Amino acid sequence: MWLYAGRRIVLTIPILLGVTIICFALVQIAPGDPIQNLLSPTATAQDAARLRAAYGLDQPLMVQYFIWLGKVCVGNLGMSISDNVPVAGEVLHAFVNTIVIALISVVLAFVVSMIFGVIAAYRTGSLADRLITAVAVFGISVPPFWLGVILVIFFAVDLSWLPATGMGASGSETFSYFRWADFKFAIMPIIALALPPLGIMTRTTRSSIAEILNQDFIQTLRAKGLSEAQVIVHAVVNIMPQAVAMLGLQLGYLIGGSVLVETVFTWPGTGYLLNKAVLTRDIPLLQGTILVLATAFVLINLVVDLAQSLIDPRLKRS
Repeated sequence: MWLYAGRRIVLTIPILLGVTIICFALVQIAPGDPIQNLLSPTATAQDAARLRAAYGLDQPLMVQYFIWLGKVCVGNLGMSISDNVPVAGEVLHAFVNTIVIALISVVLAFVVSMIFGVIAAYRTGSLADRLITAVAVFGISVPPFWLGVILVIFFAVDLSWLPATGMGASGSETFSYFRWADFKFAIMPIIALALPPLGIMTRTTRSSIAEILNQDFIQTLRAKGLSEAQVIVHAVVNIMPQAVAMLGLQLGYLIGGSVLVETVFTWPGTGYLLNKAVLTRDIPLLQGTILVLATAFVLINLVVDLAQSLIDPRLKRS
């Protein structure tokens, strides 16, 4: 187990290095000049040159990359061009806001999808199976940002049950998920984020459970006198390695794909921050946000691989 974990951690290092290269290159080839956003209409070419030198943008790209990489290795993501504040602190604060609603969304989707998937697989062809399949297809097909708009119109505008945007009545600094006055701001973003992974995991769980229920060892369990509940438990245990992998992938997708949902609800997470960085052409903020999101996705996959090796002994022997 320790040898497998060490090998996976070592293999993660070049992947993270590749992430930094891609992150830096993608931001650099984007159109626009961030310095122009900071200059006044009366600024001279000398003013632009001094400002460019202050942010290190007058250096060759290769030099800029290694300077940036060196700072990243010690936790320094630079200074935001638009706000003149440390990027690391701003990204960390936004990432915490994103990871919490992403975790709640993916856990909610996982639990509901396991229940729906088992019911649909056990009652294949029934009305319950058709209804659950319809819900799953709807979840996969509907864009999360469109669903967010519909939720705002229905629950915030028409019914006035939930607040439309923001993060708590007093702002994100005092937000608490254990206080209803604050948590109700997170309900619609969580629903909008949870529906797509719910649809994907429900369909995957249904097909996996249905396949296992048709295998010979299930008939043996029934012949030994096990109840249907015990048989289903055995079937669920057999798909857990696949379910854990599915859970990790969906969490990674939610963290990186929450841009439009957070923009719709004005939720101050990494998606909202990324949208702000793109609009203001804030290169340090854009690079830092993309790097944190990509690194989180890589590390989540590493944790999933290690978790699978604990659940499924066959991975250890391989």
